[in-house]
This record gives sequence, structure tokens and C-alpha cells, in this order.
Amino acid sequence: MSRTGACLLIALAVASMEGCGPSGAPPGGSGNPAEGRTEVTRQQCGACHEIPGVQQASGLVGPPLEHFGRRTMIAGLLPNTPDNLVRWLRNPQAITPGNAMPDVGLTDRQARDIAAYLDTLQ
Repeated sequence: MSRTGACLLIALAVASMEGCGPSGAPPGGSGNPAEGRTEVTRQQCGACHEIPGVQQASGLVGPPLEHFGRRTMIAGLLPNTPDNLVRWLRNPQAITPGNAMPDVGLTDRQARDIAAYLDTLQ
């Protein structure tokens, strides 16, 4: 691909994100952040992650989730978009076999709610 073609593709990608939230998602997304915060507690995500505002979420196995909504990548591999985060939350071993993130059996709704909550961590 020519340099001009590559620049055009980048410009189109950036233009398509105008008006979107920090993660590239439309504001509000498809999940419920309040339910996501409840689900983070229910699933005991704090056993492995530090999560601001979640009581007893001080785990040191996974990365801290502070400012997650501003991150550009998930697990160092995937662009931080709501759909990619849902994929990661539902089946992290399919994306990076052998990583420390367990598959906890989240439903699509649970994963979307958690993704919406994590996007609020600015």
C-alpha cells in the first residue's frame, strides 16, 4: 500500500471515531455501568485486580484497572474497544492461551456491563 493510501486509511479511521467516548465507543455503549460495577464485585475481580472504588479490590495478580477507560490496548494485544473487551472478558484464553486471566463463564450481558463500567474508569 502506498504511503498516501495508508494515510487515507488512518484519516478515515480517526474520522469515524469523532463524537465517540474515550474507548471509541458511542457514549453510553451497550452495557450498564452500574450493573457492571455490581458484577465486578460479584465475580470477585478484585481478588486479582486493584479496582478504584470497589471495596476489597486490591489484588496484585492482574494489572490495576485504574484509568482503564483511557487505555488504548487490552492485554497488550487488542485495541480497547467495547467489543474487544467483551471478547476478552468472555474468553481470555482464546485470545492469549496460558495467560493468568481466567474464563469465569460470563454471559454476554455480564461482559457488556463490566466493559461499560471499566470504560467509566477515567
